[in-house]
Amino acid sequence: MENITENRLNNQEDNSGNEPILVLKEVSVSYAPGKKAVDNVSADIYPNTITAIMGPSGCGKSTLLRAINRMHDLYPNIVTSGDIYLKGKNIMKMNPMEVRRMAGMVFQTPNPFPTMSIYDNVLAGYRLNGIKLKKNEKDEIVRKSLTAVALWDEVKDVMNRRGSFLSGGQQQRLCIARALALKPEVLLMDEPTSALDPVSTNKIEELLLELKKNFTILIVTHNMSQAARISDNSMFMYLGDLVEYAPTKQMFTKPKNKKTEEYLTGIFG
Repeated sequence: MENITENRLNNQEDNSGNEPILVLKEVSVSYAPGKKAVDNVSADIYPNTITAIMGPSGCGKSTLLRAINRMHDLYPNIVTSGDIYLKGKNIMKMNPMEVRRMAGMVFQTPNPFPTMSIYDNVLAGYRLNGIKLKKNEKDEIVRKSLTAVALWDEVKDVMNRRGSFLSGGQQQRLCIARALALKPEVLLMDEPTSALDPVSTNKIEELLLELKKNFTILIVTHNMSQAARISDNSMFMYLGDLVEYAPTKQMFTKPKNKKTEEYLTGIFG
């Protein structure tokens, strides 16, 4: 792949010998002709890292995240251009359903399927993709997925109850388990703690730090303290542009762009 723009993370020392798992190349998303919500974003994302995507409301954070698992394909008026490589495959040329298995998505508000049991919620991705499993395979996937999000011990005796029976924090962990069940390459999280109380937020943050041992995570967040606590690298977006992309510690202590500094110091946001 040829070199892309200067916004790509220059992090060779930290990632020597490590190939990026996700490569964004001049990705743009338009909701209307001539109006780009995301404008020519290029970046490399490395395995087993947490990347925070920050910026003021309406700057393109969630739009960029949703481009990675082809969610914009569901809306005919939205146009996505550029290339996105996941484990060397150009996902823009793949079946969207396959892409969504590789790039799991967790949303802002916990959204377990209300008519499904906890057990069936975990397996929902398999049903939606028409993948048949034996009973013992289902049981193993459910147990492993719920264990991975530290929920198994809390729900193993009430698996037939609806997911909506759980607390908000438990519901969000169930949604993460549902995404993990399909064994994705990357986990995309759109403000996953913004609807949760501080205790539940802390549990989710601890969970993400544990999950990055096995997954690569991108998280959209308005919470700069959260980005500082859990992310390895940070993107700062403004009006659809990727203004700065750097290791989080570097960005928070010595931002290279004045707009980044103004946002981090609360001048705007």
